[in-house]
Amino acid sequence: MTQSVIVQVGQCGNQIGCRFWDLALREHAHVNKRGVYDEALSSFFRNVDSRISDGGACGVGERIQHLKARAVLVDMEEGVVNEILQGPLREVFDSTQLLTDVSGSGNNWAVGHMTYGSAYREQIVDKLRKAAEHCDCLQCFFLIHSMGGGTGSGLGTKVLKLLEEEFPDVCRIVTSVYPSAEDDVITSPYNSVLAMKELTEHADCVIPVENQSLVDIVNKIKYMSDGGKPGSVIKRDSAIISGRGGLSGAEKPFDAMNNIVANLLLNITSSARFEGSLNMDLNEIAMNLVPFPRLHYLVPSLTPLYTLADVNVPSRRLRPSLPFVSWNQEGWKTGLCSVPPVGHSHSLLALANNTCLKSTFVELSERFTKLYRKKAHLHHYLHVDGMEQSCFSEAVTSLSSLIEEYDHLDATKGKIVLDATRLSIAT
Repeated sequence: MTQSVIVQVGQCGNQIGCRFWDLALREHAHVNKRGVYDEALSSFFRNVDSRISDGGACGVGERIQHLKARAVLVDMEEGVVNEILQGPLREVFDSTQLLTDVSGSGNNWAVGHMTYGSAYREQIVDKLRKAAEHCDCLQCFFLIHSMGGGTGSGLGTKVLKLLEEEFPDVCRIVTSVYPSAEDDVITSPYNSVLAMKELTEHADCVIPVENQSLVDIVNKIKYMSDGGKPGSVIKRDSAIISGRGGLSGAEKPFDAMNNIVANLLLNITSSARFEGSLNMDLNEIAMNLVPFPRLHYLVPSLTPLYTLADVNVPSRRLRPSLPFVSWNQEGWKTGLCSVPPVGHSHSLLALANNTCLKSTFVELSERFTKLYRKKAHLHHYLHVDGMEQSCFSEAVTSLSSLIEEYDHLDATKGKIVLDATRLSIAT
């Protein structure tokens, strides 16, 4: 059995991480009825015997003593991390996994990436190494961060570079929350485009999550639930609801949105954690879905997101035919897991690598250009030691190049592309 480490950076990353660990514990408690530390639990948790002075680890097959998350929590403000440490999840983490500051990054990518990235480099590397040393077979780092703020975008992508430098053979899957067009952070287009360059160069896979999409999903479900129609009551124990079985108490404003992202990560890893008729290795995601190294942005789709309390919703069928590129007409990689998410009888997660993300990147580029053309707020970045104006031009060039690659693929749609002539092998 392999292990993965969750690295959560910034306010958004740690808020999602908090929901992830709460729901992960709920999921494993639902499956693991005997209280024995099994291989599924070992994927994300260590079993520590607190009676031993050095906190010795207990092996698979022994009784659960004290579960510790395989995680590193980083934020340049103390608020969210302190809230986690004062809440029901406080026993799941210890001080060796945490790194905080007090002043924040001021919604400035350069402060997070250059200033804090340099100041805390050794501490971050040390915590990552300790997390890796606790793993018998480390398979993947999951990085959770946002693109709009300073710490998530700046320090988050710095951590990504450090992961590539220190653990080049370990898969790096990044979950990035993209800001909406009406984001209240005026510099979010700068931060997002600067971060995009790093994601394109240093991640194995990026799973983009649009903040506005999360808002729309939650609002739609609340509208359905509050509509007063018979059978529209949402079951409490479902993906979008924390559930009474969870560790957390009253739900916070962004919990419903963060639960969607947390459940996305749980679904991605379920086949690597639980038994199934067709298990899928996490390394196979990049291997099968990323034919071009820079085009590693995967579109996630997850269903069901909720369950009605008193109505059986008929399952939908996928479209009977989908267009695939000429060189991959059997474009499916399937994993089947025998353990469904808590509160559901079945679930389907689809990860697709296609050109539909191009519109999001074009819109982001346009918002960046609108600010950059006026040189608005540029001085806040250029005053940071190590930050030069060339960083902006390089970042927007990288994004433009990415968009051009998607354009090139779009142009081949509908065209019959002959297979390349295969080399003859002399016998």
